[in-house]
Amino acid sequence: MATNAAKSLIYAHPDHLAGVRVLGIDEHCWKHVRGQGKDSFATIFVDLTPLIDGTGRARLLDVKAGRSARVVTTWLQERSPAFRDGVKVVTMDGFAGYHTATTESLPESVPLMDPFHVVQLAGQKLTACRQRLQQHIHGHRGRKKDLLYQGRRTLLTRRSLLNKRGTDRLERLWAEHDDHIALEVTYLVYQDVIDAYQHPDRKTGRRLMQKVIDQLRRGLPHGLEELAQLGRTLWRKRAQVLAFFERGGASNGPVEAINGRLEHLRGIGLGFRNFGHYVLRCLLHSGQLSNRVNAL
Repeated sequence: MATNAAKSLIYAHPDHLAGVRVLGIDEHCWKHVRGQGKDSFATIFVDLTPLIDGTGRARLLDVKAGRSARVVTTWLQERSPAFRDGVKVVTMDGFAGYHTATTESLPESVPLMDPFHVVQLAGQKLTACRQRLQQHIHGHRGRKKDLLYQGRRTLLTRRSLLNKRGTDRLERLWAEHDDHIALEVTYLVYQDVIDAYQHPDRKTGRRLMQKVIDQLRRGLPHGLEELAQLGRTLWRKRAQVLAFFERGGASNGPVEAINGRLEHLRGIGLGFRNFGHYVLRCLLHSGQLSNRVNAL
């Protein structure tokens, strides 16, 4: 009876899905125990419109079991045509399934790849280059006395945050071996990606990001395999990457923040078994019912 009342308060409310123009989608792990019914992963849907407009916080709209294109497609098709027509931007990570579902169900919307995941992708290629050189030069995994291993965190630190110790470590790393030139070039591209997102002017940031994509597209010399992989990915997803600069800086950051709150909720509850009850607890914990019922 209580769960039915909670569902009606949330889903039957006329403002629950009203005015959604910027939609955020992300995966969420709701349990770590296998063999208990539904998948361990779910997909969360978040309204980012109030945050973009400066009128409020992001809102959790729903949580659906599974993480696939079918889950997103089914949820969107269950919404009204007016809702689908109103969604102009969809933020997400690099998962191809979410992008496929969005382009099929919301053909007029703009899919946007989150800046965090773009920087993370560039960082992964930088780490892969370092590990490849470690094996090629030393013939073993990183050890504490190896400069390549010592600089693993320094390489991923933004240039503006490096102190003299970090700068000196990088200089020693570049000078240690001729083959480290590949790592230095990959490092500079990684920093250029960060600089593009950090630039206060969106138009300039877009131009910087476009420059990175074009440089990696033109063809790279032998020995820069990781950069070649990054270039192919950025070129394939260039419309999603550049959409960040064209759509008011919308990102999946607030969606990740709500995801973190739900992780905290699962910890407080020491785990959940009933997915339906878990969804209601998520909506309650994220403030969805705060103005409709005294949950305390």
